[in-house]
Amino acid sequence: MTFKALERRADGVREPKGDAEPTYVVEFQAQPFDGAWYNLLTKVGLIGEASPAAEVRGILIFLHERDDPGRPAGIGHKEGPFHAVYLNRFLPDLLAQEPDNPYVAVFAPLVIKRDEELKRQAPRLWQTIQSAQIAEPIRLRLAEILEFWFFERFRYLNPEEVWTMLKQLTPLEETVAYKTIYGRGKAEGETLGEANSLKRLLRRRFGRLPNWAGARIDAASSEQLDTWLDQLLDADSLEALIDQ
Repeated sequence: MTFKALERRADGVREPKGDAEPTYVVEFQAQPFDGAWYNLLTKVGLIGEASPAAEVRGILIFLHERDDPGRPAGIGHKEGPFHAVYLNRFLPDLLAQEPDNPYVAVFAPLVIKRDEELKRQAPRLWQTIQSAQIAEPIRLRLAEILEFWFFERFRYLNPEEVWTMLKQLTPLEETVAYKTIYGRGKAEGETLGEANSLKRLLRRRFGRLPNWAGARIDAASSEQLDTWLDQLLDADSLEALIDQ
């Protein structure tokens, strides 16, 4: 049996600082997926195959414990190398205890159940990230993630309504998502950066990109990239957005 197309993208890999520490492969599962544990097993196995002497452990983070499909037989031992984390067990309390923590605030759209309550807290969550004493690249990434999850949560609102909800005190043109998704007048030299932004947003929306999609994006003009970025939030599938 020959296994093809084993290219995998891990959500996070923490490499050891010393020989005594293990390598951790971290996966975040925000939606139900029956193959979640096998996906993690594959990535742990690939790293272990490349470094047979290393100790490799896997951590699977679920938004809610109901999304856990159950571990395959043989890897469920509490002392084993595979561990599950359920955010619903502690994030709501953590959000209440540490309201000014930007690394907690960014998860709010995933743990605040009532839409009206999330809308009410939206400006505070945004300002928590903007005023935090953190490096600027990290701030931009956290802001981008918060925007993305608000777009996912409020799909019945148009982008302008979501941005207004989040940034009541921030000009629309200064937001990360506006610059990324609705930027206009880009020079030809910026096309590559625009293509990379589109790929990153598509991976967050639909998961791993097939080769045909990457090839089409790489070959697209700046105008075509703009069109796909405009339609990204309304597309139901990758195929519907970028027809193979």
